[in-house]
Amino acid sequence: MGLLNRRRATAPTPAADSASVPNTARLTGIWTIDPAHSSIAFVARYAMITKVRGTFEDFDGRLYLDGERPGRSTADVTIKAASLHTRQKQRDQHLRSADFFHAEAHPTLSFRSTSVQQLSADTYRLTGGLSIKGVTRPVVLDLTHTGTATDPFGNERAGFEGSTTVDRTDWGLTWNSVLETGGVLVGEKVKLELDVSAVRAA
Repeated sequence: MGLLNRRRATAPTPAADSASVPNTARLTGIWTIDPAHSSIAFVARYAMITKVRGTFEDFDGRLYLDGERPGRSTADVTIKAASLHTRQKQRDQHLRSADFFHAEAHPTLSFRSTSVQQLSADTYRLTGGLSIKGVTRPVVLDLTHTGTATDPFGNERAGFEGSTTVDRTDWGLTWNSVLETGGVLVGEKVKLELDVSAVRAA
């Protein structure tokens, strides 16, 4: 604080420039998610002993960020169900089938925020409705603002990362297979992981 206030007694108070504005205030505006530099991933337990990791490769999203009043911020994201990949073709086809996402009948998943709560200088709690196969359930994500930067092409970017754990059966994704050794093939708890780079649009 002393460094910020250090000035000559006779000098006028300097006007605030962009570097002196808190990052949260500078976030205010409309941002679009850049899929080429972002990731929406999921992790599920497989055969009770290991984990399967997958990503959605086709998605888009729009954020309205209010850095001074974070509670007014909003997020809207749409994901193409058929774009999921787990690095195993047969498994991907099964996940796209009616046993799971039924991508042919329900081509998109979506998330729309309902509230935002600031927890600390750079952490937030985002609540919203996640829609899968025509079913919408509330989810809560804890997000960290990882910073802002201007890329070599002059785009102002803001980064966020976070995660949440959901029960897939809440959205009717109930398929499973019982193992001979006990337990089931696919865990019901699924961890969703987000790593987002958003570009300022306005």
